[in-house]
Formats: sequence, structure tokens, C-alpha cells
Amino acid sequence: MAAKLISGLLDLFFPPRCVFCHKLLKAGERSICTTCQSELPYTTPETALQFGEPFSKCASALYYQDVVKDSFHRFKFSGRANYATPYGKLMADYVRRYLPASYDLITWVPLSSKRKKKRGYDQAMLLAMAVALELSDVAVETLRKVEDRPAQSSLEGPAARFDNVKDAYIITAPELIVDKRILLIDDIITTGATLSECAKQLRFAGALDVVCVTLARVPPGNRKQNTAEDASDDLT
Repeated sequence: MAAKLISGLLDLFFPPRCVFCHKLLKAGERSICTTCQSELPYTTPETALQFGEPFSKCASALYYQDVVKDSFHRFKFSGRANYATPYGKLMADYVRRYLPASYDLITWVPLSSKRKKKRGYDQAMLLAMAVALELSDVAVETLRKVEDRPAQSSLEGPAARFDNVKDAYIITAPELIVDKRILLIDDIITTGATLSECAKQLRFAGALDVVCVTLARVPPGNRKQNTAEDASDDLT
């Protein structure tokens, strides 16, 4: 009874809004409004998967544009850590569709300790936990970012991005990785540099395979849309 009363008071003073368009939710809507549910820029069966090396494939639910882009800015830079739950539900759905039975362990691309302290949370860790919960699984830490490098979105071109993350990550739990297929989680994939570097470390540590899932990907042929303040690749 008390919990319902508190919830009602919170809704009165802080009415819930759609995590994407930020409009007030109507009765019966939860986290994502009906309009966004149907009109978000979802990837298609032809575009949801990207293939790479050393990760074998990466599934992404949305394109990083319009309300998705605005929502990510609030998630990463305005303290909306609670967005991880509805994001995680979308991502888990894409894992079920495109990566079924392809992993043994769930982990994430970590922030550097400096950026985590500044932001107050590691957004990829929150996403991994939300995805794992939806999949009735758990997410475990296997990687640590040992150097605070320039934000990926501040760099021009794939070569600079790949060089920027080279040797930036180390393995923290090698005993969990050997002979395992890893599901690696991050927020956005642009060039794939960050995911590739983390997958490389996991493969070197003995992982059999690495597959990835992100909430969003930059639309094909539109990578130049990102600016230094955009949430791109990992911004770690």
C-alpha cells in the first residue's frame, strides 16, 4: 500500500516520460510511448547484423539518429541511468532474434575509472545487467580499461579510432573466459574499433568466439554525423 502511494506521488510530481521522445506517457504506457514503439528507427533483418574480426557478428536494434540520439545524450550525459532497463529489453529481444544459443557468458565494454567517476556510472555495465536480467542470466566483469584515452567521437576516421583503443583494455578474469563464447555489450557501434579491441583481448585470453550486441548503430554511410559531444562507439 505504501509503495503504491509513493509511486503515485512520484508520478504526480515527476510524471513519467517516454525515454525516447521525452513526451509524457499516457495511461498504460511504460517507459516507451506507443508512437515510439512503432516508429523508432529499428534496424531490419538485412541491416541488424554487422560482421567483423575478431568479433564474429554484432546485432544492433536501432539506428543512432533522431529521438534515439537525443535519448542517448540524456542517458550518458544527463544522469538518466534508469534508461538502461528499457534499452536492455530492446537489446535482449535482438539477442533472441539474431544471436540465439551463441554465447556462454555476458560481459561489457568498460569505462575508464576516470570517466566512470565523472559520469557516476558505467553505462555499458548497466546495459549488460539489464540485458542479462531479461535473458534470465547474469553479466560478469572480464575487462578493465587501463588508460583514459580521447573520446572516440573526437577522432576522424577508422584508423585513428582503432589506434586510439589499441591496448587500452586488459583481462580481469581469464579463468572465466577460456573456452567460452562471449556476448560483449556496448551502447553504440560506429567503426567497430572498440568492440574489435575488446574482442581481441578476449580471444587472446582463450575465448572461443565473441559476439556483440548494441542498442544502436550509426546508419550505413553516415558515420560523419557524429561530433565531439555525440555518444559514439563508446565515448570512454
